[in-house]
Amino acid sequence: MSIDFGHAIRVFIEGFTFTKSWTHPYLHESVGQNAWRLHDAARSRNREAYRSEELIVFDRSPEEVDTLGRTAMGSRYRVCFLLPEGESDTELRAAFKKLKYRLMTTEGFFAHDLQNIPTALEPVPVVRVTTPDQAEILANAALRRQILPEHLSMDPPPMHQYMALEDEQYPIGWVGSVSAAGCGWCHSMFVMEAQRRKGIGRSLMIRMLQDDVAAGHQANVLLASHTGAKLYDAVGYQRLGTLYMYVPPRG
Repeated sequence: MSIDFGHAIRVFIEGFTFTKSWTHPYLHESVGQNAWRLHDAARSRNREAYRSEELIVFDRSPEEVDTLGRTAMGSRYRVCFLLPEGESDTELRAAFKKLKYRLMTTEGFFAHDLQNIPTALEPVPVVRVTTPDQAEILANAALRRQILPEHLSMDPPPMHQYMALEDEQYPIGWVGSVSAAGCGWCHSMFVMEAQRRKGIGRSLMIRMLQDDVAAGHQANVLLASHTGAKLYDAVGYQRLGTLYMYVPPRG
């Protein structure tokens, strides 16, 4: 693998904060070794609600994480603890449980080195979003913006967005790659339920990875649910570790 664990985490942090900044700037800052606070920029009005923050950490003890949360974070935050593949999580889980943290979910942390990208027949056309009209069609199908119109005119573009089209006009799947720390961050991979298991997700991913190579990226990084992990294995991703998302005790 051409990307190490720490670099992959930086890709995650930069990519995630970029996509969360579309409505209001979402910032990242170091709060110690192997620890970052992700949070809203200052709001112009005090009555505007601040979004929940994230404390991203690896290679720190749960006790150190608890201290960081109390001293560096806002009133509402989640801990995203990244554990490298092959390391036991038994002590980690026990320590967070003792501190009364609640485990919300776990997600696989994956990277593709952009070597040996498989080929695939496209069951439906896969196109890159290049116009505001295409971006609007996709937003209507997804019920939220997947790429902003201003991203399309930037040089170089901060992200590439793709959609799979039924009857060459209706989006039934989509995925994006955000440029982050010299790599791509896979953003919002989705295929509509009725269209799954037809190779559409695979086609979207392969097109994205091919364009990441053309953009000069070193790797593509993503977080995956347990069900989504099978697709990423099939197109050549390797598991780097696991993200454990915890909520701290109240008070």
